[in-house]
Amino acid sequence: MTGTPQTAPGDGGEGMSRDGRADPATEAFVAHRNLLFTVAYEMLGSAADAEDVLQETWLRWAGVDLGTVREQRAYLVRITTRQALVRLRTLGRRKESYVGPWLPEPLLTAPDVAEDVELADSVSMAMLLVLETLAPTERAVFVLREVFDLPYDEIADAIGKSPAAVRQVAHRARAHVAARRPRGVVSQAETRDALEAFRRAVETGDLQRLLDILAPDVVLLGDGGGVVQAALRPIVGAGRVANLLRRIAGTASLRPAQVNGCPALIIRLDGEIDTVVAVRIDDGLITGLYAVRNPEKLSHMERETALRR
Repeated sequence: MTGTPQTAPGDGGEGMSRDGRADPATEAFVAHRNLLFTVAYEMLGSAADAEDVLQETWLRWAGVDLGTVREQRAYLVRITTRQALVRLRTLGRRKESYVGPWLPEPLLTAPDVAEDVELADSVSMAMLLVLETLAPTERAVFVLREVFDLPYDEIADAIGKSPAAVRQVAHRARAHVAARRPRGVVSQAETRDALEAFRRAVETGDLQRLLDILAPDVVLLGDGGGVVQAALRPIVGAGRVANLLRRIAGTASLRPAQVNGCPALIIRLDGEIDTVVAVRIDDGLITGLYAVRNPEKLSHMERETALRR
């Protein structure tokens, strides 16, 4: 395709023809780019890898004869899904040698993501960790069916299975996720209130306040990736977690932010982002704390990322 850019076009005017208009392939890709990124990110839990998948998607899309494409959105989702599945299997091998717990890459998200309750739930840190327990094909089917509501025949085309097989995979994946996802839907207001109580307790180092907001069996996961210091194993129990958190008091700035569509805290040291803390809440108490410290995973915290269904 003459004049095709070698990098995936965003909204910066790439892929323009001589008369200043985008060519049809570029227009279609840009129109669906945020959707494709969201599909890839939910499958991979990594923004960097999702961007690489979009690059591969664009290179393949740019060589397609658009006259043969009946439904551009479905075709693009199919390419993205196939590339994400290839990347997901590679990521699985990479995670086996990862130092300490692996956590998804946090994204600073716009308010409209939080307003879409189903989207916010699907990209939350807690849900992405549940999706990590699925096999690659199960994860693809669950994301495409439960989050994006794609028909079974479209999913079948994307993963190379029959619609009947996809239905079976979807049933198995739904049951798996249902057994592991947060027990009830928590409103944004409830999450903000719990997070604010947690922030005050951490800033003051008030042990009793921390114990009041943490569930007895709370689990803290820290992701330093072997680059910065973080616990190499999960820390379990309100007492152990509270004693660890008390060390932060008076040393850092804690500010609320929308991360992966949900309220979270950004911890800054000397003005620089040090840690992003997402939470899981059940029955009004914090049952999970996800502290991402690996600097390689914090690059998407300086600007909002657009997610779409």
